[in-house]
Amino acid sequence: MSWVMAKLVRTASRTLEQWRGQAMSVPIVAALVVAMRFAGWLQPLEWAALDRFFQWRPPEPRDDRVAIVGINESDINAIGDWPIPDGVLAEVLTEIKQQQPRAIGLDIYRNLPVEPGYERLVQVFESTPNLIGIEKVVGDENGEGVAGPRVLKELGQVGSNDVPVDGDGKIRRGLLFVKAPDGRVLESLGLRLALIYLDASRIEPKAADVNPDYMQIGDAVFRQFQPNDGGYVEADAGGYQIIFNFRGGAGSFEMVSVMDVLEKRIPPDWARDRIVLIGPTAVSLNDFFDTPYSSRFFGASKQTTGVEIQANLISQILSAGIEGRALIRVWDDVAEVLWICVWCLVGGVLGGSLVRFRLLGGVVLAVGVLGGSSFGLFLHGWWVPVVPPLLGFGGSVVVMVAYVASVERHEREVVMNLFGRHVTPQIAEAIWRDRHQILKEGRLLGRKVRATVLFTDIKNFSSIAEETDAELLMCWLNEYMEAMAGLVLEYGGVVDKFIGDAVMAVFGVPIERTTEEEVAADAIAAVSCAVAMAKALRSLNQQWQARGCPIVTMRVGIATGPVVIGSLGSRDREDYTTIGDSVNVAARLESYNKALEGGICRILISEGTYSYIRDKFRTHFLGSALLKGRQQPVTLYQVLLDEGL
Repeated sequence: MSWVMAKLVRTASRTLEQWRGQAMSVPIVAALVVAMRFAGWLQPLEWAALDRFFQWRPPEPRDDRVAIVGINESDINAIGDWPIPDGVLAEVLTEIKQQQPRAIGLDIYRNLPVEPGYERLVQVFESTPNLIGIEKVVGDENGEGVAGPRVLKELGQVGSNDVPVDGDGKIRRGLLFVKAPDGRVLESLGLRLALIYLDASRIEPKAADVNPDYMQIGDAVFRQFQPNDGGYVEADAGGYQIIFNFRGGAGSFEMVSVMDVLEKRIPPDWARDRIVLIGPTAVSLNDFFDTPYSSRFFGASKQTTGVEIQANLISQILSAGIEGRALIRVWDDVAEVLWICVWCLVGGVLGGSLVRFRLLGGVVLAVGVLGGSSFGLFLHGWWVPVVPPLLGFGGSVVVMVAYVASVERHEREVVMNLFGRHVTPQIAEAIWRDRHQILKEGRLLGRKVRATVLFTDIKNFSSIAEETDAELLMCWLNEYMEAMAGLVLEYGGVVDKFIGDAVMAVFGVPIERTTEEEVAADAIAAVSCAVAMAKALRSLNQQWQARGCPIVTMRVGIATGPVVIGSLGSRDREDYTTIGDSVNVAARLESYNKALEGGICRILISEGTYSYIRDKFRTHFLGSALLKGRQQPVTLYQVLLDEGL
């Protein structure tokens, strides 16, 4: 149970460390992204994302309630003039009128007569109550508008064909009403034609139940566009605007040519009960606009004619009012900020895990969920921010990765300072892998584990030190220590410390051993290391003798059992160390009965070690002894070396 509790505590500690980084980093990223969003820096990217959603949306069925009579290049060549003479236009209107359409929209400026045939055109205007002409209310770059046909204006049969253009030159909004400079509030051409169509179906607009300032048709509430709706920032919201929910780009509506009408190449009931729009489609007339379906990549832009944009507005009004087709709705500012903050938090969580668990797949999945959910909401009529939450998510991931990397760099420094020179690269890697289990606040957690402790000491070192030059002594001793420490590392041990001429090594730390097989392997490794030390010392003695240096023998004490491991010292100076009864036993075994010989290297082991190595090495039972500082006797064994050692 204590092990489970310790693990829970360690997990909670790591979680709190990660949350601390998120608490510092994520709000800053979220605040920056929100500031960028409402400063307008992300507006072009949000427009681009909306355009992609329109392009990716499955094609919608054609709205056959709206049809177009286009004036193309062939029509102009056949007629031989532009603008089309009033007489020819009157003939086109008469042919369409005979087919009993619900409404006719003349998307051609006719503020001045174009002879011949003006009088005839006036007669058609006066006798066609469901004909609506156009007027340009909002002036161009020169500040000038275009008046509607005088006769239709007097009859109240004129609508505005103005459309707002975004900063990137694309049309994403439509007008329902616009206020003229003379104070008149003019309905748009699309709205006028749609209302005529709806009137025949006994559907009338009214003030919306949710807000009397909004127009409602059927169950559809046409919410008035606000300056910060969707991805917009401080946009011109003059008039009564709505966000376009395009049915499609160029070619989305049935279209015939003027000559098709004049030469009767259309069915006799082609226009019946339809809204028919008449407008220019010829390239030379330059009545083309960019929409979300336009593309400036990999070739020419696929622009949409002005008459098709009017058709889209009509279709949007009819489809929403009759079938309940979704209008483009947006979240308020509070919801957008929360949406951005949520994805910043998600990025912080994943970023905090990326370095540690390599959850790159999780980041990719999260981006897919963000994009997929935004696109799914768009398919149901909601335009929610994509770029700000994506930027916040990515920024939080990057910041948290940097934060976690900084924490791990500090932890690595701590680990390397404690272990760097005392363990093998393999053990160091294992320590680093499990650092979250053994480190807390830059220190090693104190833990009780089962390990094998090895102490070595040079016999009669004090006498040698008295008789040897200091500089020569240190060189000689370092050569000895380097050889012994190297063997400890070779056999998988940790060099705990050097104490004068003594070496303390531990096998089985700092990674806790959890099985008997692992503990046994450490005991075997420790005894094998001691035997290897004897062989190494024989080789060193041969070299020292040849150089006139002292030759020595050594003693080794080995004990297996429980020990306590952890960091010991101050914040400015601390070391990894091992303490406990098994450490004391190993030290006492090394110094026990110095008169007891064992060749070049006397190796004494405890009963705990013997139980694991008895089938691996030759040993001799020495009996029980009361070691210095202990109340209970200890059973002793000596490891016998091969002859010659």
